[in-house]
Amino acid sequence: MRQIISTLLFVLLGSVTSFAQWRPDVLGDGYEMRYVDQPDDYSGKVRCTIVRKLSDCSSGKGVLYVHGFNDYFFQAEMGDRFVDSCYNFYAVDLRKYGRSIIAGQKMFQVRDMKEYFADIDSALAQMKRDGNREIVLMGHSTGGLTTSLYMNENPDTLIRALILNSPFLDWNQTKFQEKFLIPMVRGVARLFPDVSIPQGGGDHYARSLLADYDGEWHYDTSWKLAVSPNVDSGWIRAIDAAQSVIQDDPDIRVPILLMHSDRSFKNGDPDSMYLCTDAVLDVEDISKYGRRLGPVVTEVTVYGGLHDLVLSGKGVREPLYDYIFKWLDRQGL
Repeated sequence: MRQIISTLLFVLLGSVTSFAQWRPDVLGDGYEMRYVDQPDDYSGKVRCTIVRKLSDCSSGKGVLYVHGFNDYFFQAEMGDRFVDSCYNFYAVDLRKYGRSIIAGQKMFQVRDMKEYFADIDSALAQMKRDGNREIVLMGHSTGGLTTSLYMNENPDTLIRALILNSPFLDWNQTKFQEKFLIPMVRGVARLFPDVSIPQGGGDHYARSLLADYDGEWHYDTSWKLAVSPNVDSGWIRAIDAAQSVIQDDPDIRVPILLMHSDRSFKNGDPDSMYLCTDAVLDVEDISKYGRRLGPVVTEVTVYGGLHDLVLSGKGVREPLYDYIFKWLDRQGL
């Protein structure tokens, strides 16, 4: 009897503590957030952030969104679409990204993509505590690589489907760079993971998104930088190792919705093409490797789509949302 009472008190107090940790999110409009402290890593203290908005009509279904590189969750319109369609919506700002950044931390630093598994696990545990019994995992760009790797190695979860928004499944580099330079950097990173590697490029992609320029979106440019920053050799090694697993031996057993633009931006294209192409990745590589991820893959080519498809023009993203929800319905979700 004493054990039962102790257990009940633990659950009740734990629920109160968990509830007290939630606070209004910067997005407002019903979004709330809380931090989750993770074990220290090679850089010191680490935390992730869970963001959620609960649906009034949810029947135990939830969506968990994982952002990409130089990014964080700010796509409130996407979250609202899921909430309005009776899904509880959650997003995780991974360690060293967005809301999770701690003063003095090196932004976006990672040495093994599996470091993010603990952040995803924390979000999933919260979703379970909130009563979600069927979960859809969604990843964009590097988040698409991370979620694919996660599902490849964690098949026995409540996750029933995987949605990939322009996943980073291969480098968008020349054959010489991919065959020789990246393996060389990966070798260097074993001993020197902090060597700075420039990415190049300007602010054209950011200008295609931001409402102050050619786009229609507002976001914090101290969390999502206008010019993609240098990475380090450890980041290159982590990405390349994850891509090798996903390319060579994928076995994701849940249904996958693979989405990408119809065209990548190419050298020599006019700047206007930034508004209707994937300016970050090679869509042919996404298609090539995405189709191999598991036995049930539905591939969708989004004409005129940006790299982050849900930030595309209204005429592109409206039919895209319609397709996503019809696809989920076909999966019984």
